[in-house]
Amino acid sequence: MDTSIDNEDRVLTETPRGSPRTVPRKITAVRVLVALAIGLLLYVAHVAFVPVALAFLLALVLSGPVESLHGVGVPRSAGAVLIMLVIVGIAVGLSDLMLEPAQHWFAEAPHTVKVIGRKIRPLAQFMNRIDELRNSAGNIGNASHPPAPAVSAPEESAPAMLFDATRDAVLSTATVLILTLFLLAGGPPMLARMTLALVSDLNSAHVLGVIEKVRREVGRFYVTTALINVGLGLATGCAMKLCGMPNPFLWGTVAGLLNFIPYAGPTTTLILLTSVAIVSFDGFARPAAVAGSYLALAAVEGQALQPLLVGRRLQLNPMLVFLALWFGGLFWGVAGIVLATPALVALKVIAKNSNHGRALAEFLSPHAGA
Repeated sequence: MDTSIDNEDRVLTETPRGSPRTVPRKITAVRVLVALAIGLLLYVAHVAFVPVALAFLLALVLSGPVESLHGVGVPRSAGAVLIMLVIVGIAVGLSDLMLEPAQHWFAEAPHTVKVIGRKIRPLAQFMNRIDELRNSAGNIGNASHPPAPAVSAPEESAPAMLFDATRDAVLSTATVLILTLFLLAGGPPMLARMTLALVSDLNSAHVLGVIEKVRREVGRFYVTTALINVGLGLATGCAMKLCGMPNPFLWGTVAGLLNFIPYAGPTTTLILLTSVAIVSFDGFARPAAVAGSYLALAAVEGQALQPLLVGRRLQLNPMLVFLALWFGGLFWGVAGIVLATPALVALKVIAKNSNHGRALAEFLSPHAGA
């Protein structure tokens, strides 16, 4: 019995030329199962993985300035603390700049809702009429089967929900900051030690070279994108001021921040600006001017500045970017949307520097041979 089993295994692994190969199929199936298991783990344990992924992204972006300071004699730990203090200061300054306009809009929320209701009342009445006709048609067929009374589930109190959300946000932010400091303070020497522990001496130099290229390209990509978005925010604020929009630089800041999210960010900004303009102005001339001015600025940024300053080598297939944003948001919410594009950029850099990654690099590019 054991001899027959051994013979069967030998047939599966030592098949003649031209016959189906079972072992590679088994390996492919195992790889698919491992990929599915990793995806399920990332989805289920997103609370633990999201801060770690954000910290790695932040460390990639900020490692360039830290290494520049280290080159002039500043210790990496001191440079990391200095850079993080600058980043936190900028974030606090932006929050303080947006706090007063945001409070104004929250205070005016009841009046804004009334204005929106007045302006969309004809459309709402039309949709309500359609709902009444559909419900009446459904009631004719279900007259003999009255619906069962709905059982309402107990709702969590608003203070408890606010406390839970605040606690989770504070813990996640602290985790991201602390882990980013460790990564920046360790720098390339820490990456070298970790790489030597995972791969052989022959491959460690190549792996470190690829990591350095990923760090450099992702950092350059985000620094350039940040400068472009600052310019877009300033231009949007000036355009909104010329159009007479209330709190114009609030909307410029929103436009600059949302522009970090490809496709979804500019679309959200356009909808937001148009909605605020419709509420703020009578008629359609000024809302059209607001929407048109932002569309013009977004077109210049997306079609001229981004290809010119970021370069063609890191361009990605728009469909893959959209799918990455979709699945990133599905798995990890807002954090997944933020991480989707840099993950594709890093994957393309790795593919272009791999011996067997040409097909993947061409797949990620907007056209073959890019």
